[in-house]
Amino acid sequence: MAGLENEDNQTKTVGGSGSDTGADPQTPVLRINQLDAFELDSALEQLVWTHFSQCFQNCRPGLLTPLEPELRALLQLLLWRFTLYSGSATVGQSLLSLRYHSTLSSSPRYRHLSRRQKLGLALLTVGPRWLQERSHSLLLLLGLGPCVGGPLVGGDGGLLQQGVRRSLALVSGIAQLASLANFLVFLRNGRHPVLAERIVGARTVFSNPNAVRDVTYEYMNRELLWHGFAEFLIFFLPLINTRKVKATVYSFLFGGKGEDGEGAREGPGVWRECGLCGEWPTMPHTVGCQHVFCYYCIKSHAIADACLTCPNCGAEAAQVQPVQLEVEMGAR
Repeated sequence: MAGLENEDNQTKTVGGSGSDTGADPQTPVLRINQLDAFELDSALEQLVWTHFSQCFQNCRPGLLTPLEPELRALLQLLLWRFTLYSGSATVGQSLLSLRYHSTLSSSPRYRHLSRRQKLGLALLTVGPRWLQERSHSLLLLLGLGPCVGGPLVGGDGGLLQQGVRRSLALVSGIAQLASLANFLVFLRNGRHPVLAERIVGARTVFSNPNAVRDVTYEYMNRELLWHGFAEFLIFFLPLINTRKVKATVYSFLFGGKGEDGEGAREGPGVWRECGLCGEWPTMPHTVGCQHVFCYYCIKSHAIADACLTCPNCGAEAAQVQPVQLEVEMGAR
């Protein structure tokens, strides 16, 4: 009897290879859980790449740069082989008690992804990233890159180059638009956060709805608060003129520096160092106050800030002008 029961259990496991009594495809998965799984997967990929690159830190600098897209793709495929291919779940999904369910079957029970679906997910995830990073090199290899010596002599060759570039730009734009539309649909119905899942017919479901999350809610709440605060800073900080605030605080703390130049350093010492980089001024320029700057330092500062002020004294800056120095020649 025991042998028959074991044989029956093996038959259920092998014959119903697509079923899993623990998974529940009927229970909807929260959108935040699905997005958190992608964030965890991205963090894992970056961690693996960091450790891999550290193995070559004592080698010649830039050794991995020519092959970096291929190496990243290879590491991603290795992660796919030992996670998604073997268990129908990524590392992030496993931490959140999630896995992929095949929607190609009409059965209400859980179905594992087929090998073709897993391979499709790998190609649609790794392939576009690799093509995006290698597109310029591939165009050069096919002779469709920008011509160093100017336009091609043959009109057909130039039209071919423009046609291929425009076609690639059009395909890339359509793919980005499709991804955006898919994400908007995901926000509405909570299924398929990425386009690759929708194409291959893979949907995220709970592997065990009653399991305790390995990532605690306290940690997730802290992460959500931190990300919300970071997004607020990203939105708010560009609205602040940090250079002017820095000059005002510096003037208040060290006193006496204003638009009229009172309290500014005087004497020949002020002309011997750039007010931004602190080095000897290269092509010295001034903005109307007592400070001197390298031409490239103050010019980049002026480009970055439309309302230019002196970074040191906070004085309202005039037009950037070269310094006029009077040199006295003593008779020998």
